[in-house]
Amino acid sequence: MTNRPSPRVSWSRIARRIRVPLGFVFAALYVYLARPTPLSMLLGVCIILPGLALRAASSGHVRKNETLATSGPYAHTRNPLYLGSILIAIGFAVAARNWWIGIVIVVFFLAIYLPVIRDEERFLTERFPEFVEYMRGVPRLIPCLTPFSKQNAAFSWDLYRKHREYNAALGALAIMAVLVGKLLWTHR
Repeated sequence: MTNRPSPRVSWSRIARRIRVPLGFVFAALYVYLARPTPLSMLLGVCIILPGLALRAASSGHVRKNETLATSGPYAHTRNPLYLGSILIAIGFAVAARNWWIGIVIVVFFLAIYLPVIRDEERFLTERFPEFVEYMRGVPRLIPCLTPFSKQNAAFSWDLYRKHREYNAALGALAIMAVLVGKLLWTHR
């Protein structure tokens, strides 16, 4: 009898490995399917910017694998980085003005990110015994208004740079530039 990992664990590992390459494939599909208008892009930016801000604020509070992050955005949601990514994705779906893109984003989240989040929660439960109490007090994704922790750890620019979170903003700018180019090309 072999000790085979459960399909759920296996899929979590696969999802973790393929999420970035699939993201690049989706980006090409996104550019092809996008039908932006000035209004859709403006509305999209209004959703993208809070997502980028949330990711930036979160990255300045997390010390991966060292301590359990419970301050800043982590006092309101266990997964502020993923929530920020979801907001960014929704913003780009709005900017693209194509239902298929929205559907792919939902499927991508359910099939890839949800298993990764669950896998990370298993890891954090093993690594940090206090994570169980934290899970009871802080929702997985939708933020609560009352912070879990009164701890006021300061945002760290060093952590922000260490995690290279600026790449999210640069990527968003690049995609918006492509959308502007597509908009100008199709309205010549």
